[in-house]
Formats: sequence, structure tokens, C-alpha cells
Amino acid sequence: METTRGTLEERVAALEAVEQIKALKYRYLRACDRKDADAFRDCFVAEGATMDYGPTGAFEDRDALTAVFRSVGLARDDDGRYVVLDMHHAMHPVIEPLGGGRAKGAWTLRFRQVDRVAGTESVSAIEYDDRYEVENGRWLIRSSHVTVLWRIARPLPDGVTFQGLFA
Repeated sequence: METTRGTLEERVAALEAVEQIKALKYRYLRACDRKDADAFRDCFVAEGATMDYGPTGAFEDRDALTAVFRSVGLARDDDGRYVVLDMHHAMHPVIEPLGGGRAKGAWTLRFRQVDRVAGTESVSAIEYDDRYEVENGRWLIRSSHVTVLWRIARPLPDGVTFQGLFA
């Protein structure tokens, strides 16, 4: 991000926008990992959000995406345990305020997922291409496009056990 142009107020506003967008993305990722569908939904603009999550599918609004999140991410097995366990680690943000309450951003995601029913673990390197917008005074995700750079999947070892809040 170029910070040597504009008034001091404009440069500070741009830096504040970048930090607020980072916090938004971290809220989104935390909501995914904590299986918090309401917090997940609240990260997107109310109307007109578009999301293309590659192999997971494309969605035209936050309610459609949240419905998929609920059906896949919150699915439970016969013992009441979550079927899918996720871990999102986003890094290397490049965020560019565009003015007028709009910004774009790129992130690298290291994603790990365990599917307890299929008995598999996958690890992926993913790139996000996002657009953000201020709505009701808050930065929210307007669009997100995911590109999977690579992915490996392997069977879980025999005797693997799970511990923790979602185990």
C-alpha cells in the first residue's frame, strides 16, 4: 500500500481501514474454526455478496453461503460430534483501500481439514482475492474468490483420537 501520497488524515484513514479489514478477515476465519454461523454470516454485506470458493461452490449472497456452512461445517455424526474440523491460518495480507468505502485484498491461507466420517485429513495452500465495502460504518466482505494452489489428502492413521472443544 502506498502511504506517501495524500494528507496525513488520508494516510491515517487508509492505515485504519487496512487494520479494520485485517480484523474483519480474522473474525471470519475465527468464525469458521469456531463453527459460529452467526458470526460467519455477519462478516458479509447484507445484499449482493458474491463468493466463489472453488471446489466448494459459488454463492450469490451471504444467506446461501451461511446455509452451506451450516450444512457442511456444522454437520454432526451419530455420536453428536462434528464431522468436519477446520483450521484456517491466513497470512501475507495485501490490502489496498480504493476510496469511497471500498478496498481490495489478497491473502494466503494455509488450510487444514479433518473429515472424521471419511477418515481423511487434507492440507491446502489457498489464495483469497477479496473485495471489501463499508456498510453501516463497518468493513464487510463484498466478494471473495478462492484459488486452490495445491492440496494433499491422506487417510487418518489407525487409532487416531481427538481431544478438545469440538472433539
